[in-house]
Amino acid sequence: MWANVANNYMGGPVNELKKLSRLGQSIWLDYIDRHLLRSGELNRLIEEADLKGLTSNPAIFEKAIGTDVAYAKDLKNHSESHANAEKIFEQLAIADIQATADVLRKVYEQTRYRDGYVSLEVSPRLAYDVEGTISEAYRLWRAVNRENLMIKVPATEQGLSAITALLTEGINVNVTLLFSRSMYGRVADAWLSGLEQFVINGGNPAKLASVASFFVSRIDSTIDAMIHSHIKQTNDPRLQATLRSVLGKAAIANARLAYRQYQYLMSCERWRRLSERGAQSQRLLWASTGTKDPSYSDVLYVESLIGPDTVNTVPPATLYAFNDHGTARATLEGDMEDAIRVEDTLAALNISLDVVTQNLLTEGVKLFSGAYSTLLNEIMNQMGSKQYPVH
Repeated sequence: MWANVANNYMGGPVNELKKLSRLGQSIWLDYIDRHLLRSGELNRLIEEADLKGLTSNPAIFEKAIGTDVAYAKDLKNHSESHANAEKIFEQLAIADIQATADVLRKVYEQTRYRDGYVSLEVSPRLAYDVEGTISEAYRLWRAVNRENLMIKVPATEQGLSAITALLTEGINVNVTLLFSRSMYGRVADAWLSGLEQFVINGGNPAKLASVASFFVSRIDSTIDAMIHSHIKQTNDPRLQATLRSVLGKAAIANARLAYRQYQYLMSCERWRRLSERGAQSQRLLWASTGTKDPSYSDVLYVESLIGPDTVNTVPPATLYAFNDHGTARATLEGDMEDAIRVEDTLAALNISLDVVTQNLLTEGVKLFSGAYSTLLNEIMNQMGSKQYPVH
């Protein structure tokens, strides 16, 4: 899969991807497989496209193990073992994450711990289990044994306590499956609490990193479907025009208003005290930025969300599309008034962002859990055995 996408890349000493760094945004890759690591492509992207990090999730590992033949030998070696599919996957994933962290180490050091991270997710089956999440995060942190690792924790009610606990112990956290701005406020509070306790315990806050991963395109997919349904149900041309005026705009509006929250947060007294101690801010990371609606630009969620102190983690196709025909310019703070208008219009149409984002979180946990189960089944199938149960 990776090689087919990479063939489209047009490298060069100066390109649109490198321009993003000058605008204060870091580009991370939302993908992992062994071809990317062993072919030297990850190194090339770091050098030529200023790639600064990498994220993974169960769906990404499912695709990687299902399509990259480099995993077949390892799976064959496990065929006589008594490990179950979860243990085998963990061994494969840890090896990949360690190799990726080692490649990104130079970025980690050059950026003074701001970038150069690779993310590994706790099992999505633990999304509503505080103690289970904390325990697995500790175990994965020790197993990977790389300080430029981020542990992914979902933004569930239970995840909030885990975020604080992990940061208190000096474990970098990528808060994932974040859709709601109200939940973002609580995530930021959990981050600050953990960071404060870490400093009280004598930790160096300059080396403790966290990102808050806002999922973008899924919001438009859901709300656009609701808008199209409303359009079909009315013959009022003015109402139809109003409905069409917010198609494809809800996700960007939500992200821009979240960024305004981040700016407010950076002016609060709690953050000022930590900043004076050398702490890193918890950047907003734009996730799910591949365009799902073919009628929209394939770089919509990159071009529209460019601003300082942010990260955009993009799938391979979006990475290369942006470098080919995207435009790097500051857009994130461009039109907050329009973002407010979009949200007000949706509210007037009885489309609640709060309800939509809560449903998306629930669906996101289910999707990742489903991908995880499919991944484990794929491992069993490749091993040609049914003796490794999927629990």
